[in-house]
Amino acid sequence: MVTVNAFSHRLCPVLFALAFLTVSCRKKQFTLPPPDVGVLELVPRDVDVYVEWVATLDANVNAQIRAQVSGYLLAQNYKEGEKVKKGALLFQIDPRQFQAAYDQVKAKYDQTASDVKRYTPLAATDAISKQELDQAVSSNLAARAELDRAQLDLDFTRVVAPVDGVAGLSNVHIGDLIGPSTVLTTVTQIDPAKANISVSEQQYLNYIRQYTTNASRERFIKDARFDLVLGDGSVYARKGRCYSFNNQEDPNTGTFQVVLAFPNPDYILRPGQFARVRLPETVKGALVVPASAVMEMQGSRQVAVIDASGVVHMRSVTTGDLSATGVVIAGGLKAGERVVAEGIMKVHDNEIVHCLPYKDAGLLASGKTSH
Repeated sequence: MVTVNAFSHRLCPVLFALAFLTVSCRKKQFTLPPPDVGVLELVPRDVDVYVEWVATLDANVNAQIRAQVSGYLLAQNYKEGEKVKKGALLFQIDPRQFQAAYDQVKAKYDQTASDVKRYTPLAATDAISKQELDQAVSSNLAARAELDRAQLDLDFTRVVAPVDGVAGLSNVHIGDLIGPSTVLTTVTQIDPAKANISVSEQQYLNYIRQYTTNASRERFIKDARFDLVLGDGSVYARKGRCYSFNNQEDPNTGTFQVVLAFPNPDYILRPGQFARVRLPETVKGALVVPASAVMEMQGSRQVAVIDASGVVHMRSVTTGDLSATGVVIAGGLKAGERVVAEGIMKVHDNEIVHCLPYKDAGLLASGKTSH
């Protein structure tokens, strides 16, 4: 018969072995090697950055085409959505009543002109009074004004394009009775195309501080060239220039309205499109890190700084504008410090890491982008 004491003596070695294995596993967990991370030493350099705004595209001219006289529509003489030249016939209104009115006034004018021609030599010889000649001249001038008006009404039966541009959809049909209140279509002049952006008050104040005189501001406006980034991410081939600047701030948004003009000879840009406008400028002595080095944490941006012992210290930073290769650090870091440029998601505060050179450091220094 096996006693309790004997069973305990047999169980103790087993429990001891299990405890040893447990401690060994725990030791293995704590002795995992530090993670490999790509490390970049911060070196000041001159970089090209982009100040960027959201833009809405608009036409240079957006003309509503209305009839100037009332009448029945006889013809539509353009194809919707195609280019039209200034003066091109868009619509034809029935001209018959206006032609008849013109012919009637023309006969009256011819009669008064004949009277003036006939009365002039008679008045010179006192065959008729000067008053009769004056009345004939006055009647002729009044008939001339009526004739000009009748001619204008007759011309208005031909509805023509006021500018070069793209004609829109027609709002009327053949046979409709139309008049001056009827919008027939629109003609948009989209070369150049306008891009509307909203500049914040802070950006405006920075601009005033940087360009302190009217001459320097005028020179900036004249020389500045803007890029247009389309909805698919491609950059429009032609540069834009400042077109106009609103003279007051919008109190509802705290922004200033700025209009840029982009050459659009191929009519690629159309009103209503959304795009992004960016202005390249050079920042002297900037500290630039790749976007992979910056981590969003509860509304703040953090980077992992590595000290001389290889220990990580998470630090909040202020970011500036984007460059072609990364993010400009506006505050929180200084030259000579080392940051985790690759592998930031693997590190924790106050832990040791294994530092490897950041593989794209050369591209960051050269200003080229990594694909």
